[in-house]
Amino acid sequence: MTRRAHSGSLAAMGKGELKIDPVLLAEAEAVGVAASRVAEDAIRRAMLQRMSPAETEARAARWAAENAEAIQAHRERIERYGVFGEDLRTW
Repeated sequence: MTRRAHSGSLAAMGKGELKIDPVLLAEAEAVGVAASRVAEDAIRRAMLQRMSPAETEARAARWAAENAEAIQAHRERIERYGVFGEDLRTW
């Protein structure tokens, strides 16, 4: 996934301030929960829930354009070599 950030912002530095109960954070880390990953996922879901359908579609179109070369290469590989494990399928 490509991550975009504007220079000069906290996002560009990859750091921001989130206030999290330190006890909760310690308990989460103790059981192997990656708090930063969970926070990123929750923020991403919250953003998507608040975006209008037009914003969501524009975001998807940008992603498709940014990844068009890789998508085409993948399609060509599948066309040339087939799907991995296709020879093992019984259906």
